[in-house]
Amino acid sequence: ETEPLTSKKDVSDCNEGEDCKENGLLVRNPKSALRLVEDGNKVHPSQGDKGEAAQISNGYSGVQSSVPCNGVGELMELEDRETWSKKIDFLLSVIGYAVDLGNVWRFPYICYQNGGGAFLIPYTIMAIFGGIPLFYMELALGQYHRNGCISIWRKICPIFKGIGFAICIIDLYVASYYNTIMAWAFYYLVSSFTAELPWTSCTNVWNTGNCTNYFSKDNVSWSLHSISPAEEFYTRQVLQVHRSDGLDDLGGISWQLTLCLLLIFTIVYFSIWKGVKTSGKVVWVTATFPYIILSVLLVRGATLPGAWRGVLYYLKPDWQKLLATEVWVDAAAQIFFSLGPGFGVLLAYASYNKFHNNCYQDALVTSTVNCMTSFVSGFVIFTVLGYMAEMRNEDVSEVAKDAGPSLLFITYAEAIANMPASTFFAIIFFLMLLTLGLDSTFAGLEGVITGVLDEFPHVWSKRRELFVLGLIIVCFLGSLATLTFGGAYVVKLFEEYATGPAVLTVVFLEAVAVAWFYGITQFCNDVKEMLGFTPGWYWRVCWVAISPIFLLFVTCSFLSNPPELRLFDYSYPYWTTVVGYCIGTSSIICIPIYMVYRLIITPGTLKERILKSITPETATEIPFGDIRMNAV
Repeated sequence: ETEPLTSKKDVSDCNEGEDCKENGLLVRNPKSALRLVEDGNKVHPSQGDKGEAAQISNGYSGVQSSVPCNGVGELMELEDRETWSKKIDFLLSVIGYAVDLGNVWRFPYICYQNGGGAFLIPYTIMAIFGGIPLFYMELALGQYHRNGCISIWRKICPIFKGIGFAICIIDLYVASYYNTIMAWAFYYLVSSFTAELPWTSCTNVWNTGNCTNYFSKDNVSWSLHSISPAEEFYTRQVLQVHRSDGLDDLGGISWQLTLCLLLIFTIVYFSIWKGVKTSGKVVWVTATFPYIILSVLLVRGATLPGAWRGVLYYLKPDWQKLLATEVWVDAAAQIFFSLGPGFGVLLAYASYNKFHNNCYQDALVTSTVNCMTSFVSGFVIFTVLGYMAEMRNEDVSEVAKDAGPSLLFITYAEAIANMPASTFFAIIFFLMLLTLGLDSTFAGLEGVITGVLDEFPHVWSKRRELFVLGLIIVCFLGSLATLTFGGAYVVKLFEEYATGPAVLTVVFLEAVAVAWFYGITQFCNDVKEMLGFTPGWYWRVCWVAISPIFLLFVTCSFLSNPPELRLFDYSYPYWTTVVGYCIGTSSIICIPIYMVYRLIITPGTLKERILKSITPETATEIPFGDIRMNAV
């Protein structure tokens, strides 16, 4: 029931049974009167490219589209979008997503490999001009448009909607191998509940004749063929890679790891099945617990003999390294994958914020916490590596040659096993790894869930629990190849090829679409409408030029020099590189396919089709109270 109004008075308070009055058309709420009872609910005109905007004092704003609308606005009753219970829930969720296993092992390894303390210079530069601006951009996009990674493109640039589908596929690839690493950590956790940790001796059934325990009281010499008990436990008991010949013959499925992964996915399901209201509470544990454990391990590591040797190796600057292009590429890649734009998570999490939440402050706080965590984790790792070098009577570089998860599951696990109170430190360390991984998994899957539910609300909006269950089952089945005896080889392949270049390409196109098609002026006006101030020239220049160049630089460097994969004693054959690129391409191929599909279904001449495809389809509906204002 609508009533045209001609009064130019301010919006009046609504009493029970009365209509709310404002210039335009009103939709009467048949269930209850629409209420706008905040103090001073007045319309304040403001300038912007979008046209005339109405700033409402109850914490939201109404915006009219740039499409001519003859000054007519429409208020429509819509169901409110779920929001975070508290601001801290959002911050902890974003921090938990950004701070993951990579912060603990990847940053310390890349730092000492690329010049120690000197590496902090390119790392900081890449963070300031590349990582943080992209992080801020995604938070602002998600918060303003309040949509997931698929449907948000209808309001930005419809022809790029394939980016959303590509993001969902990438997230599924990540879920298929990332959780397997957590299954390894869970296996270690269960194995730690013993008086003597199983990777401290060479008398177990899985040990070989090369097993050498140099921590034993006997005078043992370390030879070229010596293998530590921790390495044999990891490779022969947990992974059982000796029962696989490589990617040609993966072998059977490890039932122990399968049970571990099943339990992890069960925890994940009951943490995210109800939405951000439940996951926002779980991250109070999963996001804060790692910092407690990191503090404990840092204090313990600093008191170990030889710890200073590790710290010196970690931070001693090698200024010559700054002249090498690879160091800058590694710095750009590290900050990008650490902050994590491009996975749809920041869009999804920010879409549940209140409209006027200060996402600018959130971006600075969470990205700073993330970078500082990486830096402090380096001390946690290298104090222990210095201790290992002291015990082995070797150089730190020999002890620290393990990269990737091996740094955690072999080197660090072995050091813990030979500390006093080793069982306690092993339990809390692997609990920390689990919590670091869990909230990153929550986030990755929430990116997919929000994207699909927002795109197909008529199908899934009332069936979230069922959809999440189906998604978890798909992820579990997709992980089966990583649970085989050769599963570690599959994990390495997916980690290097399935996500890296694909995500870089996705975020590059996303930055171009927002800055050059949607328009940097329009985007800055959106930010001003939310926050009350316009982003400065620094942010504009980064979004328009520096960040896209930053992404293009990293992508081209990766493609021109693909990594030569090697794990343990297995060198990946050439055909695996082709398979890796095919896996990576399988996600980003959605982007050109959707562009072609969009142009085909759009009526008109080719020029008209292109213009329609790059013009936002729908205006963003800005919620306030029980109603939303949209442009007509």
